[in-house]
Amino acid sequence: MTRRSILLGTGSALPADAVSNAQLAERVDTSDEWIVERTGIRTRHIAAPGETTATLAADAARRAIAAAGIDASEIGLIVLATATPDQTFPASATLVQAALGIDDCIAFDVAAVCSGFLYALTVADSMIRSGAAQKALVIGSETFSRILDWEDRTTCVLFGDGAGAVVLGSEDGEGSSEDRGILASRLHADGRHNQLLFVDGGPSTTGTVGKLRMRGQEVFRHAVTNLASVMREVLEDAGLTVDQIDWVVPHQANARILDATARKLGLAPERVIVTVDQHANTSAASVPLALDVAVRDGRIKSGDLVVLEAMGGGFTWGACVLRV
Repeated sequence: MTRRSILLGTGSALPADAVSNAQLAERVDTSDEWIVERTGIRTRHIAAPGETTATLAADAARRAIAAAGIDASEIGLIVLATATPDQTFPASATLVQAALGIDDCIAFDVAAVCSGFLYALTVADSMIRSGAAQKALVIGSETFSRILDWEDRTTCVLFGDGAGAVVLGSEDGEGSSEDRGILASRLHADGRHNQLLFVDGGPSTTGTVGKLRMRGQEVFRHAVTNLASVMREVLEDAGLTVDQIDWVVPHQANARILDATARKLGLAPERVIVTVDQHANTSAASVPLALDVAVRDGRIKSGDLVVLEAMGGGFTWGACVLRV
């Protein structure tokens, strides 16, 4: 028998303020046509002053817990992926823990930018399989609007705020690809590419939060190559082929990256979950947010084989295959 981490419920949360490309063009030298042609993005949500990474994360968590049909007190582990925490410390995961009324559980943050949810999911899966927790809350939450340079139209149009969450439980399987739950995960990092996508500040360097900087064309090239490669790796680990996969839930960075990656894998576009047009790039939140959308609208159903994948600053990248 093999212990598996199974998906019990999903949830997401978005700020109330939805900003269209046309609205953004009123404050930035850009246009709806320019943004849609290059990114596929049509709108994004921007956090209001009272909304933070932790409050969005808590809202998404409540919805995931409700979908799982459990009580918050059953959660033994919270792993929150974010590059935009509420505070330098303590971990925003502890703020979520308190907001949910959980007196005691393991709670910490993971920083791997857009790949953060994949990193957090893999950590939680390992801890569940080791017996350190029976039920885990894994969250990706970001308020990237707070680290954008709103004078730089090449980056500020790309990002939005939001949160997505999943509840994992434990179940014994046979150790085959027919099992329910997480079947395989692969993670990578290559710190040599720091200057291609980074924030130009931090407590230990400038003592400031800093702003996001990106060399988009080079990031695009690495993303397509790395994502196609890691998806092949994780499918091989699980003993599966692309043809057997029902859905791919990718990091929602840019519609052109999604299309190019699908072509490289020979994957039909209709099997790729796309929400980037509605939410823009929400970094660590984008994969669980898109997953929640597809679960709730009925596309992803019990028994489906799903691949999650993402790449972010660092570079970090990874993929996970699970049976819902």
